Amino acid sequence: MHKLKEFLPGENTAVIITAAVIGLLAGGVIIIFRESVELVHKYIFELGSELLHIHEGGWNRLLLPLIPMSGMILLIPLSLLFPKQVNGYGFTKFLRRVNLENGVLNARNIFIKIVATAITIGSGNSAGVEGPTAQIGGALGSQFGQKLRVSGARMKVYIAAGSAGAIAGIFNAPLAGIFFAAEIIMLGTYKISSFSALVVASAMATVVSRAYYNNEAIFPIPDYYMVNPIVEIPLYAIMALLIGLLAVAHIRFFYFLRDWFHNLSLSEQIKPIFGAFLVGSMGIIFPQVMGDGYHYIAEVLTGDGIVWVMLALIALKSIATAITLGSGGAGGVFAPALFIGAVIGGAFGGIVHTLLPNHTATPGAYATIGIGAFLAASTHAPMTAIFLLVEMTGNYMIIVPVMLTAIIGTVTAKKFYSDSIDTVDFTRDGIDIHEGREVAILKSIPVGKAISEDVDFISETANINNLLDLFALAKDSLYFPVVDHEGKMVGVVSMQDVKTILQDEEKRCCHLVGAICSRNVITLTPDHNLFDAIQLFDVKGIEEIPVVETMKEQWVVGKLKRRDVISVYNHEVLKRGISEKAEDIKLLCSSS
Repeated sequence: MHKLKEFLPGENTAVIITAAVIGLLAGGVIIIFRESVELVHKYIFELGSELLHIHEGGWNRLLLPLIPMSGMILLIPLSLLFPKQVNGYGFTKFLRRVNLENGVLNARNIFIKIVATAITIGSGNSAGVEGPTAQIGGALGSQFGQKLRVSGARMKVYIAAGSAGAIAGIFNAPLAGIFFAAEIIMLGTYKISSFSALVVASAMATVVSRAYYNNEAIFPIPDYYMVNPIVEIPLYAIMALLIGLLAVAHIRFFYFLRDWFHNLSLSEQIKPIFGAFLVGSMGIIFPQVMGDGYHYIAEVLTGDGIVWVMLALIALKSIATAITLGSGGAGGVFAPALFIGAVIGGAFGGIVHTLLPNHTATPGAYATIGIGAFLAASTHAPMTAIFLLVEMTGNYMIIVPVMLTAIIGTVTAKKFYSDSIDTVDFTRDGIDIHEGREVAILKSIPVGKAISEDVDFISETANINNLLDLFALAKDSLYFPVVDHEGKMVGVVSMQDVKTILQDEEKRCCHLVGAICSRNVITLTPDHNLFDAIQLFDVKGIEEIPVVETMKEQWVVGKLKRRDVISVYNHEVLKRGISEKAEDIKLLCSSS
């Protein structure tokens, strides 16, 4: 056996081999996905348009909303069969599962994402395939991790490798797949060994994709170049600032409209149909907003866009995407971001080229740069945007302006809004997903999960002898909450508070607890998280904190101890399958 082990692959080699297999399979699955979208588009959108004679114009165009609505009707059986797994923008849930939980993804997610997204986009609703693509690849990687029974850290590598392969395959962009997985899936925290897995998976998926689709850029465009760098570099910088601001508006509006649909008093099955009606109604006048918009992006990149139309589409595409995904359609936000970036750049380029025709490139060049800048600003992933744009267009002459605009756009967006389009839900839950796994886990655990409800308390009208009797019976309590006649906490009392009168029998009988207790008390509620608690423990140098119902209604519901925080954290680490040492939390507890 010992001799046999010498011929078996080492741990890192095994990871690379597994990543290669994941990449090959991801490339094949993505081909099925792309073909599914095209199939639905052909038989629902195109055939539906023919049957309704929409292309003949006139009053027939008013029937256009029926096509995306039919797609959402077809989505109903799937959403009933798999509740809460089909509708809406699910990429943030995917990131939560990968980075904060155990990374276990069900194999049926592959089927759900392929079918639901194909129906949504193929029927003309406004969304992209990229988010679901990453989830499909990630689910594939998770299946390998589950079968091989790997640790949580290794599971994350396999999921990221699957996502890298899927993105590389869908865009024919291996470098973009690598950086997408590194920046967005793994949040920029990876080792050389895991990065190697991303490279191999991305390469293998690209080989499969190119064998089927050939090595053609998704958006073939002319070889643009800067006409006058002295003039154009400042213009690109101005455009990047504008894109950063518009990216913030896009993100805020996206979640505003999603919240609006969430609060809308309609059936969850009716909301997507209503959203499809709204998108189809917009498409009557501006058909460019429907679907992923790739055909119109190609037109804009060749310089064929009309300025006023592109200006209108900046807002309309954002609205259509927010409606589709907010109402419950399935899909991602990458393709809409590419579309919005293209029309922003095209409109900006059209204006400056009209004003300075001899010193600026044609509008198509600015549209090309706008794609990368807006994608970077909305996702806070500039490296992904840079490489994706270069590989999608096949034009390396644009590398300098796209680097400049991607960074400026991202910095501007972060300045005015700290969240990307994928992290808003985490911030709403009080979680900074980028600040470290341990902190993120602590922020995801409510105080109510760690408190001890077995709490002794004493009335403020009790005397000191009563308090001493309580201390004698208590096992390990350092203090007791003091309550008024209504049972609400008014302070805490410890042995330190009674030391000065221990030897005086008369004072022990006459002094009331309410007269000696500490009134300025630090408290927590069950809705606070354990990271809040850790900070209070460290700042105040205490070991226990009383937990009350609410800050206004100070009914004592329990007590939180530092050691209970450590215990619950360790349990959560084991539950989520994270392999790093659980003792790391002790550093957090002891640091000030």
